[in-house]
Amino acid sequence: MYKMLAIDIDDTLINDDKEVTEGTKQALAEALAHGITVTLATGRMYASAKQMASQLQLNVPLITYNGSLVKNSEDGRVLYEQSVPPEAAHLIFDYCERHGLHLQLYIDDILYVKEDNDKIRDYAALSKIPYTVYPDFRKLADQPSTKMLIIDDPAKLDEVGLELRNLIVGQVHITKSKPHFLEIIHHEGTKGDALRYLAAKFGYDMSEVIAIGDGSNDREMLEAAGLGVAMGNASPALKAIANYVTLSNNEDGVKHVVDKFVLQTI
Repeated sequence: MYKMLAIDIDDTLINDDKEVTEGTKQALAEALAHGITVTLATGRMYASAKQMASQLQLNVPLITYNGSLVKNSEDGRVLYEQSVPPEAAHLIFDYCERHGLHLQLYIDDILYVKEDNDKIRDYAALSKIPYTVYPDFRKLADQPSTKMLIIDDPAKLDEVGLELRNLIVGQVHITKSKPHFLEIIHHEGTKGDALRYLAAKFGYDMSEVIAIGDGSNDREMLEAAGLGVAMGNASPALKAIANYVTLSNNEDGVKHVVDKFVLQTI
């Protein structure tokens, strides 16, 4: 029944030790052997997602930057791309400068920050990606950003997200990939948009697609898929809109989905 599987990475595919378990690797290998198209759908940049795809031997287009960029893992060809509109980008720069917020940009798959600090060092360690300190940071507002990201305390980011949504209406999509990561992308650059594009490219109906995630940035993808699956560790809001809730990321939740709905061994 299902022909395509799209999986979020952080807190979904990988456990709290930042690893893909052997059980999950084996389940995905079996899904591939059964002709299932398996892709990653992540807020991470392409370079980071490609590392994970290589581990799993996935040679398909990857959904990255929360859906703003779909790019072949094999030859790096861009298939789908949406950038933050220039007017919105300048408004976000102004807002972050006024409020002293840490902002980072992703341009041509390069991560830029204004200064070196604990926030970017921790982020780079998590995603295993280098970053570029660009002191004349404001000049980058004129470059097309695939994604803009603000890092701060979760409660503060809830306020920031609300203010930015009121400030920039209809141009961007604002979501969280983690409680302390506020992500800003083009309004047609969500995981749901990218998943619909990719399914159509392969000739699949959305009813033949499974999407698995844990966070608010996975909502559009779960809504778009024929079977939207929330992890056991997912937010209550995501569980509420999911078709199915699997085990947690520390209990091989992705493997459970593959076994139950693809291989049908349980």
